[in-house]
Amino acid sequence: MAQVKITVKRNGPYRVEAPEGSIELVDADGTKYDLTGKPAFSLCRCGASVTKPFCDGTHSRTGFQAAELAVKKDEGMGTPQA
Repeated sequence: MAQVKITVKRNGPYRVEAPEGSIELVDADGTKYDLTGKPAFSLCRCGASVTKPFCDGTHSRTGFQAAELAVKKDEGMGTPQA
């Protein structure tokens, strides 16, 4: 089993679960976010969170809709197939 699990929540955030200290999250300038004591956290996908990059639940109030089902890559064409 993988050490890191990222779950795409239906019309919600990316849920990240990993042993503490095994993930490093950095911003665009390379500054690390403090994940001390957070073996699991959720990352915003809707863009409306006040606590970006973390989810604050705003997606549930904005009606965020996302395509979150995994698709298989068509080996012949290199395009995703449902």
